Amino acid sequence: MDVVGIIPARYGSTRLAAKSLANILGKPMIQHIYERAREASVLDEVIVATDDERIKKTVCDFGGKVVLTSKDHSSGTERLTEVVFDLDVKVIVNIQGDEPLLHPSMINDVAYALLENKELVMATLKHRITDEKEFDNPNIVKVITDKENFAVYFSRSPIPNVLRKKEGVDIPLYKHIGIYAYTKDFLLTFKGLKPSRLEEAESLEQLRAIEHGYKIKVLETKHETVSVDTQEDLDKVIRYLKNST
Repeated sequence: MDVVGIIPARYGSTRLAAKSLANILGKPMIQHIYERAREASVLDEVIVATDDERIKKTVCDFGGKVVLTSKDHSSGTERLTEVVFDLDVKVIVNIQGDEPLLHPSMINDVAYALLENKELVMATLKHRITDEKEFDNPNIVKVITDKENFAVYFSRSPIPNVLRKKEGVDIPLYKHIGIYAYTKDFLLTFKGLKPSRLEEAESLEQLRAIEHGYKIKVLETKHETVSVDTQEDLDKVIRYLKNST
């Protein structure tokens, strides 16, 4: 296979319990994500990776492919690494289990970036911030990139600092969309890296790659998403889908 999409899904959540199984217009959230991922033309296969029998049963009930993983993993990245370890695959896309509005082109973009440029080992997405509330929200991760669109830093804080914005200078602000593509070799390397100080300070795993000297390509997407971390987020997704049908 060239590309496989893995959706790590766990039952427990600090702010919204059992969110993978949350009902969204008659379907569990994990099914919305799975079905949208299946529409991505680049993917040869989509697999849900979970350590919970309830999620496994739900995925099986709607006809999806699921692998039951160890309960000892501390992150979704570790969970998907277990799933792909024995797979003959070039690129793995980590599809977050809390992004029910993801667009299939997002998956295509990050995967093709690695397939078409052999020097890249990791890619992700950013989206232009237009709402000041998002910029100030610590649940929404912000990202700064360099002139070649490689990540400089990710933070839950408002970055860059625009307090001293000069007149006539437009500083674009971006939020991070948590979909990642990795080469298989790099994913296995990443798993073996020691967690970094910045990663632990921000609770952002991708900072481990930057602090260890690896480059992350960040592509801009025009598609908006809502990461479901709270009941408010879930209600927002439901309103959006109701209005779009």
